[in-house]
Amino acid sequence: MKNTLLLVGLLLLSIQVFSQGAKYGVRGGYNISNLDYDGVPVANNKHRNSVYVGFLADFSFSKSVSIQPEIQFSAEGAKDEPVQLDYLQAPILLKFKLSEKIYFGAGPQVGLKVHKTDDGIKNMAYSGVGSIEYKLNYALFVDARYTYGFSNVFDDYLGLSAKNTNIQIGIGYKF
Repeated sequence: MKNTLLLVGLLLLSIQVFSQGAKYGVRGGYNISNLDYDGVPVANNKHRNSVYVGFLADFSFSKSVSIQPEIQFSAEGAKDEPVQLDYLQAPILLKFKLSEKIYFGAGPQVGLKVHKTDDGIKNMAYSGVGSIEYKLNYALFVDARYTYGFSNVFDDYLGLSAKNTNIQIGIGYKF
């Protein structure tokens, strides 16, 4: 019983500590996406211009380090319809304050394909994300991100190999 109470107390204390430095917000913007094929591409591999939109939470560990989990919709892939990949993604960025207005972040991202099934493209995608953020005022910011896929987007039986790459340029607001 004592161990249970201690565990519950520590859990409540950690929630209180994280919520004191928490900010929530929204972000959205412009995607420039493409597939990075291993070998010769089988299709005309033009980049896809599209949009992303999402929600974020920013939990501060200190004045210069925070963690930022997100949920976002991102239209990625290439321009040709069979390889247009729309994902519901969950990036988790470890962010570092470089100056009063500039932040750098990096971390993993997992994506779930949302609008097509049984099309020869895997339903899950794993990526790495790097970001730079510029704070315009107390709530408004602009950011740029580069995402590179760690996993092959095609199902193994196709014998194709390509990774998703994406550049995001956008704006956000933290409440």
